[in-house]
Amino acid sequence: MARIDYLKDQLARAERLVKAILDQQTAERLQAFAAECRTDLPVLALRTAA
Repeated sequence: MARIDYLKDQLARAERLVKAILDQQTAERLQAFAAECRTDLPVLALRTAA
């Protein structure tokens, strides 16, 4: 699996888990991870396109 596909998969999983988790700290960490993945995706897309 390519790194970009891995990040897309992890982003989707984190966003699904945030909706189901009751622990606020864990939800915040997952949201932060999802945000980090979102910022990394365009960078990786540019690298693979170049």
